[in-house]
Amino acid sequence: MPGLPIFPDQASVLAPRVDLIFWFLTITTTLIAVAIVITALVFVIKYRRRDESYIPTPVYGNTKMELGWIFGLTLIAIATFFWAAIVYVQNYDAPANSMEVWVIGRQWMWKIIHPEGPEEINELHIPVNTPVRLQMISQDVIHSFFIPDFRTKQDVLPGRYTNMWFQATKTGRFRLFCAEYCGTEHSGMIGWIYVMEPADYQQWLASGGQSATTTGGAGAAGGAAAGGAAAGGGQTQTPAAAGEALFTELGCNACHLPDGKGPGPSLLGVYNKPVELTSGQSVTADDSYIRESVINPNAKIVQGYGPAMPTYQGRVSDAQILQLIAYIKSLENQPHPTASGR
Repeated sequence: MPGLPIFPDQASVLAPRVDLIFWFLTITTTLIAVAIVITALVFVIKYRRRDESYIPTPVYGNTKMELGWIFGLTLIAIATFFWAAIVYVQNYDAPANSMEVWVIGRQWMWKIIHPEGPEEINELHIPVNTPVRLQMISQDVIHSFFIPDFRTKQDVLPGRYTNMWFQATKTGRFRLFCAEYCGTEHSGMIGWIYVMEPADYQQWLASGGQSATTTGGAGAAGGAAAGGAAAGGGQTQTPAAAGEALFTELGCNACHLPDGKGPGPSLLGVYNKPVELTSGQSVTADDSYIRESVINPNAKIVQGYGPAMPTYQGRVSDAQILQLIAYIKSLENQPHPTASGR
């Protein structure tokens, strides 16, 4: 019926895959249910007791039919499981060339941070036919980032980074929802995804981003509390540049010297690389490790160094931690000195 779509639009590369599984399951289960009901009705009518003296012939079963029924349904279930598992993995395995965007959720708004600098509230501008990876965290309770037209949804957790990716195939405006009940204004935690042509997106970035439209009064209050301006408003500094300034402001550069000879290890070329710990274990210096090192620096101490770093919990916001991560990531292509060089 025109103007009343039954299903959301298919606007991402994942949407047709998810819908195909949905329709396969719907049609298969419907056919099986109908077949069972029809068979039951036929048996009820055909083998009903016609009079009090009627004694039916004993039925001892049909082994071939039973085995066929069991193995047939088992094969359908196994095939569906592996099919759905493949689509699930594809949904969480972002391409290496994905554009990265940070998302901070809180009651009751979404704050979006682009690596080029623009920030948005309850809006996300992206180019069409480009894989986009979201790095997400919550400042309070569990939220869930849900885009029905893209057939993608991911919980956003406090104190932990979660990821999702998508690639829009159509330009236009698409609804964004929080799909996890998060408080009294949960229904107002909504927004829009704006999919643009690449040239238009680059122009949007060059202009510093359009003014983000906050949805609802609660979102406006949350946006102010989250810190940072929405897109537009003269936001031109990149998160990496802001992270470098914050790195200096907090005095991190006094300990994390480039040559690794300070009280803390060098951060040159450390991002996403293995780090040896005093415990003998090795961890990857990814976003979660860097965040933990800022909040709880004594949890995983780098080999060759002591527990000299104070905690910055409560002193830096989630947005500032992302800025520090962006700065450290900008150093990933620089050679990393070893602890033995101290």
